[in-house]
Amino acid sequence: MATTTQPPLDPRDILGLEPAQLPRHVAIIMDGNGRWAEQRGLPRVQGHEQGAVTVREIVTECARLGIGCLTLYSFSLENWKRPLDEIACLMDLYHRYLIAERKTILDNDIRFVQIGRREGLPPQVLEELDETVRVSRAARGMTLCLALNYGSRAEITDAVQAIARRVAAGTLAPGDIDESTLTQALQTAGLPDPDLLIRTSGEMRISNFLLWQISYAELYVTETHWPDFHRDDLHAALREFAGRGRRYGGISAV
Repeated sequence: MATTTQPPLDPRDILGLEPAQLPRHVAIIMDGNGRWAEQRGLPRVQGHEQGAVTVREIVTECARLGIGCLTLYSFSLENWKRPLDEIACLMDLYHRYLIAERKTILDNDIRFVQIGRREGLPPQVLEELDETVRVSRAARGMTLCLALNYGSRAEITDAVQAIARRVAAGTLAPGDIDESTLTQALQTAGLPDPDLLIRTSGEMRISNFLLWQISYAELYVTETHWPDFHRDDLHAALREFAGRGRRYGGISAV
């Protein structure tokens, strides 16, 4: 179910923060859908369904607050190890979500992009991914980046292979390869690195997510399962981020 356009929010009124105190890019590991369902005696797929409702709420809130980019870790390359019936339900959910939420994305001036390998995704999911990317390409608001069929080591491997092909073709000298070369070869090229990484459901690990890009991201872990992560939880993470001292290897100013 799509929503209509909502007015922008002033972070000074909502969070007590200046716009400059907000992260430019928030990345979220959306964990705990299955555990949320199991704790309620429900099938795991119902946890994923409820998680999709949370996605709508958090995406809309970030867009209204003026967050520049939101990346959601939705399905990893490792998730193919899950039971086949659960994978089938997830792929059906992605297909339905991309259709149902397209109006919400457009109404909120959101540009939609996807990172992750296309190989292995069902044709109907790829079709809706491509259509949402196409119709939102001209949006000037927040960028919503869906990490679907994604793994950071695979992304880095693909980037290194692309750079190696340039060297082999004679269009790039080995001595000219620097951090920027790899950054531009990654699927996130053109997006700022995440400033804030949120993980729900209490697990204290990165799970092969944006390993290169989160080098200096602030980490925020909450015990709350993703289906129960709401606006107030997002606001708490943003306030904590604003209170952190980001030194990038230096020392705090006196």
